[in-house]
Amino acid sequence: MHGWIILDKPLGLGSTQGVSAVKRALREGGYGKFKVGHGGTLDPLATGVLPIAIGEVTKLAGRMLDSDKIYEFTIGFGAQTDTLDLEGREIATSDVRPTLAQVEAVLPRFTGPIEQVPPAYSALKVDGARAYDLARAGEEVTLATRAVTIQALQILPGTGRGTAAEGGGGGGAPRAISCAESPLHQPAAGPPPRAGEELQEITLTAHVSKGTYIRSLARDIALALGTVGHVTMLRRTRAGPFGVDSAISLDKLADAAKARTLEHLLLPLRAGLDDIPALSLTPDQAGLLRQGQVLAGIAAEDGQYFALLEETPVALVEAQSGLVRVIRGFNL
Repeated sequence: MHGWIILDKPLGLGSTQGVSAVKRALREGGYGKFKVGHGGTLDPLATGVLPIAIGEVTKLAGRMLDSDKIYEFTIGFGAQTDTLDLEGREIATSDVRPTLAQVEAVLPRFTGPIEQVPPAYSALKVDGARAYDLARAGEEVTLATRAVTIQALQILPGTGRGTAAEGGGGGGAPRAISCAESPLHQPAAGPPPRAGEELQEITLTAHVSKGTYIRSLARDIALALGTVGHVTMLRRTRAGPFGVDSAISLDKLADAAKARTLEHLLLPLRAGLDDIPALSLTPDQAGLLRQGQVLAGIAAEDGQYFALLEETPVALVEAQSGLVRVIRGFNL
């Protein structure tokens, strides 16, 4: 049992609880004890892709933290909370509501390399303490601006809810409410907003680099539109190479544990390294790498490789000037 299980994390579950669910499934299925870790925190109020690493694959969990992510998120306009999401208390309000055209016009300002201030309610450390602990204690939290990259940012087609009670005219199919959305936030389905109609909310999709805070992005977009806002729905649809198409529910995880078929849900170690090329080894070369030695005279371009002995993973390695060194070795 060395591989990945990709959870479609439900609302209200923390990332560590997701890890616990996989540990419990392994135990109940009689698979024995394995090291288990997650490849990127997902807030309890968010849903979606949560990669869980098992066994030797936990050595790659840190690499997953550095990967790009894709999110869908809804910005509710007119109120800002201290947590920048539904969980917090309201700290600012505005009567200003943007139009769809205004939202479209402002998004290019948040695409590419940008600077953002992380939320006060985040796991970042300030003088050795977690920022969210300080914020909950009522202390003022000042976090440094950080550089992140927004690869792509766009309006999710068919979304957006106007401020008018009846919605807009103009035809079109009503918006389907995703089961992933928070039960605290169930916007009424209705026609898409009319041209020029003010929006109560809008749903966007963002492809972002590591370290990007979607709550901060939503806050800053609202401010750029002359109003305030907060995240009312957040769903991660991709983490590194893993998308929702490979994610499973907790129910499916539990059923597989009872049927002792968890191995059928397990994605191989290689699945987390699909962005780097393979490097085939001879038995002697594999033996040297497993001893932590450096291979010399290897005809490979500089960069990272997934070193294999036939089909068995040996190590994640770095090639430079004909030398190959181990970054992470696998005991398989």
